[in-house]
Amino acid sequence: MPLQQHYHAILEQLGEDPAREGLRDTPKRAAKAMQYLCRGYQQSLEEVTNGALFSSDNSEMVLVRDIELYSLCEHHLLPFIGKAQVAYIPNGQVLGLSKVARIVDMYARRLQIQENLTRQIADAIQQVTGALGVAVVIEAQHMCMMMRGVEKQNSSMVSSVMLGEFRDNPATRSEFLSLIRR
Repeated sequence: MPLQQHYHAILEQLGEDPAREGLRDTPKRAAKAMQYLCRGYQQSLEEVTNGALFSSDNSEMVLVRDIELYSLCEHHLLPFIGKAQVAYIPNGQVLGLSKVARIVDMYARRLQIQENLTRQIADAIQQVTGALGVAVVIEAQHMCMMMRGVEKQNSSMVSSVMLGEFRDNPATRSEFLSLIRR
């Protein structure tokens, strides 16, 4: 059954009339929106990075801050919205700047929990760059907590993954954490 038909059935189950003027095209629009919001399933790490690795003698931290992200909670299919902070320590190669954001988007555009999203981004950056260390921190607000359930409007969740030098070297970790607080 096509996705559009499922949305039609959902509207009926909610007690709505999918034939009324305002809802006539809603199943088609909702199906198209869901396919867009979950487009990360149609992407691969190789496609997203597209070979954008460049030789570099830089061995200092590379940090991309405040990468906005939009994802859907796999438990309720409700959005969570936030920002990712992604850093790595190059080991002879740097990744094209936009590719870091594209990696964040690819994994965010899948049904997720934030903890797994954070890990997937860190592992992907590590895999692609062979970095000496990778750090990812995500802070997000979850509509499943804000719109339903406990209805806490000012809550946010922070998750982090530290690999290599960021995990093993307290000074590197401290430098990263101080840079993302600015």
